[in-house]
Amino acid sequence: MGQHFGFIGLGNMGTPMASRLLDAGHTLTIYDIRAEATKSLAARGARVAASPAAVASAAETVLVSLPTPDVVRLVALGPNGSSSGNRIKTFVDLSTTGARMAADVAKGLAEHEISAIDAPVSGGVGGAVAGTLAVMVSGPQETCETLRPAFDAIGKYFYLGDKPGMGQTMKLCNNLLSAACLAVTCEAIVTGVKAGLDARQMIEVINAASGKNDSTERKFPRAILPRTFGMGFTAGLMHKDVKLYLDEAGALGVPQYVSAAVVQMWQLAVTQLGPNADFTEIVKCVEQWADVEVKG
Repeated sequence: MGQHFGFIGLGNMGTPMASRLLDAGHTLTIYDIRAEATKSLAARGARVAASPAAVASAAETVLVSLPTPDVVRLVALGPNGSSSGNRIKTFVDLSTTGARMAADVAKGLAEHEISAIDAPVSGGVGGAVAGTLAVMVSGPQETCETLRPAFDAIGKYFYLGDKPGMGQTMKLCNNLLSAACLAVTCEAIVTGVKAGLDARQMIEVINAASGKNDSTERKFPRAILPRTFGMGFTAGLMHKDVKLYLDEAGALGVPQYVSAAVVQMWQLAVTQLGPNADFTEIVKCVEQWADVEVKG
């Protein structure tokens, strides 16, 4: 039997996740700061609310998918935010905010007798559409298990513990690896092309050898070799995630020599390409320095 959820944040990831909830038979009350973003889901029966507080006055469980930690805090605790609602009992953050922000938000929500669940997701827009995202969940276990129907609708559920922020830590570790693989794969492929190798053949060889990674298996064949650059995640958001990772690692006292270089590379990408460039366009930075172009 379907449940009623609130959903705030209908961007590239939020809209397909919310759509998966509708597909699974759940009902939704939705909000986005951009009115046009609500139209496709409203056409399928979702009720559009006027504010985060209104969403939290309509549903006991509110899920959010938002771009930055500060926006998550604002939507959770700010004026007319979710904590101002009169019905909400559980706030589920599908965004990437970092463990310390997750703990701060959880503390603020607890003052309003609202449970906080951090459940960041990974798998890209394609995974959101297909319902195959990795959902990294932490919070009170009984509450998390109650929400399994929602998590199962959007992807594969991983319970990581009851401490606020454990899901966020897992997500940042994952995204650091993803960002590092893409950056170094771009350097390797551009080097090969500069030396005279064929880019597509390089990808085929690497995928049959020990260098295989998600960038060689998906990002290069789908977005870089055909020069479409349409994976649906921005360079600015990737830089935000790796910077968050570095901040969290620093707070834990873990040395980050390689990771620091990765953050610098993504900062350069944002500076050269702009924050709204697709993150696969980072290859253009290396191409410009090498004066070659990677083509399929």
